[in-house]
Amino acid sequence: MLPIDAAAHSSRWRRRHPVDKAVLGLGLTALAVSLPPWPGAALVLLTALVVLLGPAGVPARKLWRAYRVPLGFCVTGALTLLVQIGGPDGFVTLAEGGPARAGGLLLRTSAASLGVLLFAFTTPLSDLLPRLVRAGVPAAVVDVALVTYRMSFLLLDSMGRIRQAQAARLGHTTRAATWRSLAGLGTTAFVRAFDRAGRLQAGLAGRGYDGTLRVLVPEAKVSRPFVAAAVVLLLSLIALTLVLKKVLP
Repeated sequence: MLPIDAAAHSSRWRRRHPVDKAVLGLGLTALAVSLPPWPGAALVLLTALVVLLGPAGVPARKLWRAYRVPLGFCVTGALTLLVQIGGPDGFVTLAEGGPARAGGLLLRTSAASLGVLLFAFTTPLSDLLPRLVRAGVPAAVVDVALVTYRMSFLLLDSMGRIRQAQAARLGHTTRAATWRSLAGLGTTAFVRAFDRAGRLQAGLAGRGYDGTLRVLVPEAKVSRPFVAAAVVLLLSLIALTLVLKKVLP
């Protein structure tokens, strides 16, 4: 199981309905994109961080491990706005207004990423996907997502076991041995994936599969107080942004 999925299963908000957490997490993401970068996105980033480490109870170490990858993409994308290609001053020069645009993009994307992580760290996919059928998503699409979700863990587990076996047989001692081991890992994982898919299909057919996977979904009701509090928080961020926009330069 991936660390972020394990954290979602042990989250304080694990028993809350996904709608509750979607209103808060995805609402923060929407505000990060729509509000001005300063101070709007900065306020959203700070709020999402406080909620993640506070009420949601996400450990700081796990949050950083999950956040550093999207943050790297955010920084890389923002750096491209600092320069321009071509022009009278040279082939590569500093872009006019580049630091302001780069800082705004970095604030927006990093805050939006935290909003998505807030939803991901508190909502296991096994709770979310079955409920998408009630929201109008075709059952076949949800079934494919559930099977892919399950198969991904099996594939990762198989690859981990193969790597351990290769390391025990000194398969990573030299560069040439590492490349051979990597090729063997890819080949074996590909074969095992098809083998597991075939066995899964045979097992479903033997159990009378009729096109719909029926799974047990934990009972949960949408909490009106929680949703109301989330909406109030979002509206407060909008109001505070508009006030600070007039006060701050």
